[in-house]
Amino acid sequence: MAKEKKQNPQAEAPEEQTVQAQEDAAQAAEASQEAQASQEPAAASGQVEQLQAELAAEKDKYLRLLAEYDNFRKRSQKEKDNLYTDIRAEIVGKFLPVYDNLERALNQPTADEAYKKGVEMTMGGLIEVMEKLGVVSFGDVGDAFDPNMHNAVMHCEDESLGENVLAEVFQKGFRLGDKVVRFAMVRVAN
Repeated sequence: MAKEKKQNPQAEAPEEQTVQAQEDAAQAAEASQEAQASQEPAAASGQVEQLQAELAAEKDKYLRLLAEYDNFRKRSQKEKDNLYTDIRAEIVGKFLPVYDNLERALNQPTADEAYKKGVEMTMGGLIEVMEKLGVVSFGDVGDAFDPNMHNAVMHCEDESLGENVLAEVFQKGFRLGDKVVRFAMVRVAN
């Protein structure tokens, strides 16, 4: 029995060591799991923050692209509208010499009443078409001089007229909306 007791303490020691090692391993595993669990939220929160930053950057890029497209659309529409007005003004400008010639013809004395009536009807038709296009004539004697609409080619002193008043109109001016097609050629008093 003595031998058995000697063998048993030796046999018990490795068993105790094994149990102790198992307990230590279990504690180490628990500590490792706790460390991983504490690191996972930190890593996950860091990853979430990174993804949120990327999402915010993409959203900003999207909003900038949307604003850029909206500006492009508005600019294109404005250019299209201006192009239409510019083309109309150019076409009206091509007809102005005809208007001037008809006006000169009306101012010439003639004995032929049929001829005069024909010129008057032609002039009336041209004026009607220009009105339908939105063309407005300006530059009548007595109007105030406006350098944005009138081209002063002469100056005179006239006590009967006020200062910066149109004394004579050599050529009528025309505008289409806010765009001046042709400046009025005038003589300005005082």
